[in-house]
Amino acid sequence: MRFQSFVSLSCFATATLAHYVPRNDQSTLSVSSTRAKCGSKPTSTSSSAGQQETSSSSSASYGASVSTGSTSSDTATESSAPVSSYSSTESVSYTASATTSVSSDVSSSGSASSLSSASSLYSDSSSSVSLTSSTSGSSSSSSASSTGNSSSGTSSSVSLTSSTSGSSSSSSVSSTGTSSSASITSSASVSSSSSSSFTSSSTSSSASSAASACAYWLEDIKSQGIASFNDDSASYKVFRNVKDYGAKGDGVTDDTAAINRAISEGNRCAPGTCASSTTTPALIYFPNGTYVVSKPIVGYYYTQIVGNPNCLPVIKAASTFTDAWVFDGNQYGAGGLGWGATNVFWRQIRNFVIDMTAIPASRSVRGIHWAVSQATSLQNIVFEMSTAADNQHEGLFIEEGSGGFVTDLVFNGGLYGLNVGSQQYTMRNLTFNNAATAIHQLWDWGWTYTGISINNCQIGLDLSALKPDGSQNVGSVVLIDSEISNTPVGILTARSEDSTPVSGGSLILENLSLNAVDVTVQGPNENVILGGSSGLSKIDAWGQGQSYTAATGRTTFQGTFTGNNRPASLTSGSDYYSRSKPQYEHVPASQFVSIRDAGAKGDGQSDDSDAINAALATAAISGKVVFFDAGYYKVTKTIFVPAGSKITGEAYPVILSSGSFFENINDPKPVVKIGYSGDVGTVEWSDMIVSTQGAQAGAVLIEWNLASAGSPSGMWDVHTRVGGFKGSNLQVAECRKTPDTVITEDNIAENCIAAYMSMHVTKLASGLYMENCWLWVADHDVDDQSLTQITVYAGRGLLVESTVGRIWLIGTGVEHHVLYEYQLVNTRDIVMGQIQTETAYYQPNPSAVMPFQANADLNDPVLTDGEDGWGLRVVRSSDVFVYGGGLYSFFNNYDVSCSQQDVADKCQSRIASFEDSNVSVYNLNTVGATVMATIDGEDVANWADYKNNFVSTVALLRT
Repeated sequence: MRFQSFVSLSCFATATLAHYVPRNDQSTLSVSSTRAKCGSKPTSTSSSAGQQETSSSSSASYGASVSTGSTSSDTATESSAPVSSYSSTESVSYTASATTSVSSDVSSSGSASSLSSASSLYSDSSSSVSLTSSTSGSSSSSSASSTGNSSSGTSSSVSLTSSTSGSSSSSSVSSTGTSSSASITSSASVSSSSSSSFTSSSTSSSASSAASACAYWLEDIKSQGIASFNDDSASYKVFRNVKDYGAKGDGVTDDTAAINRAISEGNRCAPGTCASSTTTPALIYFPNGTYVVSKPIVGYYYTQIVGNPNCLPVIKAASTFTDAWVFDGNQYGAGGLGWGATNVFWRQIRNFVIDMTAIPASRSVRGIHWAVSQATSLQNIVFEMSTAADNQHEGLFIEEGSGGFVTDLVFNGGLYGLNVGSQQYTMRNLTFNNAATAIHQLWDWGWTYTGISINNCQIGLDLSALKPDGSQNVGSVVLIDSEISNTPVGILTARSEDSTPVSGGSLILENLSLNAVDVTVQGPNENVILGGSSGLSKIDAWGQGQSYTAATGRTTFQGTFTGNNRPASLTSGSDYYSRSKPQYEHVPASQFVSIRDAGAKGDGQSDDSDAINAALATAAISGKVVFFDAGYYKVTKTIFVPAGSKITGEAYPVILSSGSFFENINDPKPVVKIGYSGDVGTVEWSDMIVSTQGAQAGAVLIEWNLASAGSPSGMWDVHTRVGGFKGSNLQVAECRKTPDTVITEDNIAENCIAAYMSMHVTKLASGLYMENCWLWVADHDVDDQSLTQITVYAGRGLLVESTVGRIWLIGTGVEHHVLYEYQLVNTRDIVMGQIQTETAYYQPNPSAVMPFQANADLNDPVLTDGEDGWGLRVVRSSDVFVYGGGLYSFFNNYDVSCSQQDVADKCQSRIASFEDSNVSVYNLNTVGATVMATIDGEDVANWADYKNNFVSTVALLRT
C-alpha cells in the first residue's frame, strides 16, 4: 500500500481527502538550442560538464529542415529542448506557387539543395513572417527567419514539411520573439498537377529529400518484439504503427477510433478493468502527419506512445472536441481513476505536438492527463493552446500520483501550462510562452523544477493553493537553473508568519535569472516578499521554510542564503549539466543491431547469455546501436557491456538473471556489467529493465565500472525490478506476505531472497548521468489483479563508491531494499534531483539484520535487531547536493497506521544518516520516521518540529 492523496476532479483545486489504495522517454524537437537566458542567445544545456557550448542553431524545427547539434560518427545528438513553437495562428503561411515564381525574402537558383538563413539575433522587428517559396532548379527546401523582441528571449521557429508530390518538399520558417505565432497550412497546397517548371527529376529528388529528412529508424526496423509471458504471445503484437490500424494522419480524417484501436488491440490492460499487468507491453508509433481527434486518446498500462522525432506528428483536437483531455493517461470511470495513480508504472509519451487551438477558447480542455507513478515519462512535446483572454486551455494536468519525470516540454498559450499535484516529481527543461499562469501547483510533498523558462506570462509559479481550512496545500518546491522573463509576478506563495502547517510552502530558489519581473515572490494579500526589477537580475539563492545547520540548529527563515558551491565537474556554464534521452534521430536503421537478429530469443525460457554478449561486443567495435526487441532475455552469466556501447529497448525489454551462477549470497556476481574496473569511455543505455528470476541472493543487477572523463555516460529510463511479475517466480504463490508470523533465520523464505544489490557504481567509475531510473523491489504482485502484497528480499539499493564522482542522479527512486536505498561512500561531486525512497514494508519483521550480513568491504551499515534500513546514507563524502528528497516509511510489518502525520509512534526511528560528510539538502521530506536526519550519530531533526501536511520538511539542511 502507498498513501495516496487526490484532488477532486470537479474542482481541480485542492487535495482535501486521503485514502489508501493498493500500490502497487537528447531527444528534443530536433533542435540543438535551448531556452534563451533572459534575452541572451540560446545555448545548449547539454554541453560537456564544466564547459559551456554555444548551440549551432538558435531555431528549432518540427520538420525536415533541421540544424542539429554536435555529432559523433553516425549519431547526431540533440542535447536540449526548444524554446520555439508550432502554432495554428495565421501569422506565418506557406504556399507553393504553381508558376514557380520566386517571391520570398530568400530565393535560390541552380543546383543548391537547401537554403537557410542563419540569423539568431534578437531585434525589435516583427516576428510575423509570410513566405511564398518556389525555386527554379533542383532546390528542395527553403527557409526564412525573422527576429523579434529582444527582451523576451522566446523563440518561435517552425519547420513545415509537405507530404505531397510537387515542386517543393519542405519549407522552414523561423522566428524569434515574444510571440509564438506560426502556422502550417495544408500540405495540399503543393500540387503535382500545377504548371511547374521543375523537371521530373528534380521533383523526384524533392520528394525523396523530404522522405529522407523524416526517416526514423524505429519506423524502418523489423518489428519482432514479443510479449514473452503473455498467454497468446505467438499472435500478440508489441509494435503498433497507428497507420496500420487505419489512421490517416492527413489533417482531415478523424483518426480517433483507429488510434485507440492500435492501443487497445490484444486484450490489453485497460483502465477500470485491469488493475495492472506486465504481460501486455506495447509501443504505439505515430509516423509524421496531422492526426485529427474528436475524442480522447486513451492510454493503456505498460505502453510507450512514440512519435517521429524528426517530423513531429501533430495531434489536432477537432473544434467539436468536448472532453476534458486529448491524451488520457488514466481514464476516469464510475469508481474514479481507472488505475490507482500510485500504481501506474512503465509508461511514456514522447515526440508530439498537441494542438488544441481549434477548440473554442472558452471550453475547458487539457492536452495530457497524467495521473501516474514511477518509471513514467513525458518527453519532447509541444502544447499549443489558445492565447485569448480568459481562455480555459491547459497543457499538462496531474491531480494525484507518485511520479515521476517530465522533460523537454513547450507550452504555448493557455490558462495554465502545468496544473499539477502529486507526491513528488522531477521536471526538467520546460518552456512556457504566453500563458496566464505557467505553473499552477495544486499540491505536493516535494517537487523539483530545473531548467524552466517562463516568458510573457502573468504569473510564473503559483504555490498559493489552500485547503478548505485555509492551510497551505503545497508542501515544498525547489526551482533551480531557471529564468522568468516579462512576467509581472514570478512566484505566488501562501506562506506567511502565521500560515499553517509550520513547514508548508517551503521554497528554495537557486540560480534564477529574472528579466522584467515586477514582483519575484508575492505572498498573501499581494504582500511583496521579494521585489523584482524592470531589467535583468539574478537570484543566487533564496528560500523560505525551516532549516537545520550545525551552526544554528533549527530556525525559520525567509530570505537569501549562501547557495551551494557547485563543482565545475558537475556544471555546464552556471547550470548543472543535463542531457535528454538519446533517440538516435539521425541514425539509419541499417546502423542498428537487433538483439533477436543476433541470435537471442527473448522468450524468457532460452538462455540468451552468449548471443547478447557476442552482439554487444561486435556492435561496440562497429559503432552500431544495439536494439533490444521487446521480450524477456534470460541470462545465466554476466552480460558485459563494453565502452562505446549504445543500447536502447522496445517497450521495456527485460534482462532476466536465472540459475546457480547468481545464487550465492557470499559470492555476488553482476547481471549486467558496464566495463571492467579501470576501463575508460562512454556508454548510452535507455528504455530497459534488469530483473531476477527466483532465488538470486548473489545477483548484483547492474555494476557500473566505467570511467567517463569527458562527456558523461548515461542511463535513461533504465530500471531494475525484483519480483512481483509473471515469469519472476517471485509472486504471490511463492512470496506472499506473512505479518502474523515472526520471521527468523530458520523460517525465512530463502526462495524469495532475490537480489544482493540493485546497482553498484564502483570505486574507479565516474562520469555517470542517470535520469528517471527506478530501482524497485516489488511490494506487491503487479500481475495479480488484487495487487496482493508480497515479501521479496534484496540486500542493497544503489551504492556509489566512485572516488572521482561526477554523478548526476536526476529523478531517480530506490525502494524496498533491506540495508539501505541510497548509500554514498568515499565519493564526491554528486548531484541528486528529487530522489525518492520507501523502506521495505515488512521491516522490522524481519529487521534489517536479515537475511543479509553486513559486508565491511562494501561499507554496509552495522544495524541491530529491530532496526530498519536507511533511506539515504552518506559516508566520508564531499560536495553532495540533494535538490529535493522524499524518504518514506509507510509501514511497520505491513501496518500502515504508523505513517499517519499525527501519530507519535512512527514506523521507524531514523531514515537518513550523514557521517563525516559535506552534504547540502534542499527540501528533505520524510514520512513515518521519528528522526528526519542523523548527523555523525546525533539525531538532529524530529518530525514533530517540521510538520508539513502528510510529510515533515526541512527546507535547508547542511551537515
